[in-house]
Amino acid sequence: MEGGQPAFSPSPPRALYIHFPFCLSVCPYCDFVVYGGAAARGARSRVDALVDALETEIGLRAAEARRSFPAAPLGSVYFGGGTPSLLSAGQVDRLLAAAADGFGLAADAEVTLEANPGPSDRGDLAGFRAAGVNRLSIGAQSMIPAELTRLGRRHSLADVARTVAKARQAGFGNVSLDLLYDVPTQTHASWRRSLTAALRLEPDHVSAYALALDDPDAEGLAGPTGDHLPLRPGARKWRERARPQQDEDRAAACFELADQLLERAGLRWYELSNWSRPGAESVHNMTYWRRLAHEAVGPGAHSFDGALTRRWNAARLDGYLAALSAGALPAGGSDTVEEGTATAELAILNLRTRTGLPAFLAGSPALRPSLAWARANGLIEATDHGGLRLTLPGRLLANELFARLLAASGSIAAAVA
Repeated sequence: MEGGQPAFSPSPPRALYIHFPFCLSVCPYCDFVVYGGAAARGARSRVDALVDALETEIGLRAAEARRSFPAAPLGSVYFGGGTPSLLSAGQVDRLLAAAADGFGLAADAEVTLEANPGPSDRGDLAGFRAAGVNRLSIGAQSMIPAELTRLGRRHSLADVARTVAKARQAGFGNVSLDLLYDVPTQTHASWRRSLTAALRLEPDHVSAYALALDDPDAEGLAGPTGDHLPLRPGARKWRERARPQQDEDRAAACFELADQLLERAGLRWYELSNWSRPGAESVHNMTYWRRLAHEAVGPGAHSFDGALTRRWNAARLDGYLAALSAGALPAGGSDTVEEGTATAELAILNLRTRTGLPAFLAGSPALRPSLAWARANGLIEATDHGGLRLTLPGRLLANELFARLLAASGSIAAAVA
C-alpha cells in the first residue's frame, strides 16, 4: 500500500457459495436464478442432475485453486437459492464432502442453508444439522398474512414459527430470519407488527432488505451468457403494478424503525441490512463485505479472486448441466476493474459494516474529498481505531456517498459501459 492505496493480489477462496436454482413456485419479485414447478420436484425433477453437476463443478474449481495457491481450508459454505431446503440431507452431505475434499473445510466452518418455512419445502432440518449445516436462514419475508399473499409467498405466519421451533429442536444455535420492507400495501404500522412478530421468535440474526424491483432484461443481464434469467411476463406485470406503490420516505422510516426495534431486542446492526446477537454475525457474508476471495458454483453464481476480477456462470440451466455432464466448466463471463475502482469498492464494502473504514483507507487521497463531504453532513463519524463509520443518517443516505466514492475513482463510466 502506498499513500492509502492498497495492493490487490489474487488469493485462495475463503468461502464457497452453492446455488440451488429451484423453487416449488417462483415469487414475482425474485431476481435470483430460479426455475419453478416440475423442475423442482416430481417425475421431471432436475435436482439429481443438478447435484451431479454441482459436485463436478466443485471438483473442477478446487483443482483450479490448487494449481494457483497453497491449500487453505474454507471458512464457510453457503447453500443459497432458490430453495436449497428442497435438497435431501444426503445431497447436502454429499456436496459438503465434495467441498471438504476439494478445498478443505475448517473445523469451525460456518455452513448456512436457506430454507423456506412452508411445510412442503422446509426440508429435513434434523438431517441438515446432522450433515453439518450449523446456520439456518429462513425466508420469512413478512409476518403479515396479507403481505405474504401480495408477495406470492406460499407459507403462513404459523409456518415461520414452526420452522424456527423445529430448527431449535434440531440443534441449530444460529437461526436467521429474512424480512422485506417497502412492500406494496405495507404501512409503517404493519412493518412494526411484522418486526414485533419476528422478534417474538427470538432469532439470532435478522436480515431486513428494501424490496428492489429491477429489470434484468433492460440492464442487459439476461443474455445467453448473462447471470440472470429473462423476466417472466407475469412477474413483469406484477412489478409494473407494484413500483408505484413503493415510497422512498416510507422505506427510510421502516429502516429506522427496524434499527430501533432490533437493537432494543439485543440484535445489533453489523452491516447495512443485517442485525445479530453478538457472535451470530454471518461469517460467509462478511467475506463479501471485506472484499475477500470466494468461490461459487451453480447457474448464475458469482466468484471473486480477492483482487480485481469477478467471474460468473451463465444462468441458463440446460447449458450448465450439459457442460458439466461432459466434464467441462460452464459458460459465463468475467469482469476486471481498475485498481482505483477496486479501492473505492473496498471503501464502500467496509463502510457497509459497523466496523467501518480502516484508517489506512480513510486517508486515501482519492477518497478524501467524498469522505470530507460525508463528515461535514453528519453521515460518518470517527471510530475508536482512527477509521470512519456511517451514522444512522449515513446509513439512510449511503447510496449517495457510495456514488461519490465511485465517481472519485473514475469508475462511473466503466460501470455503465
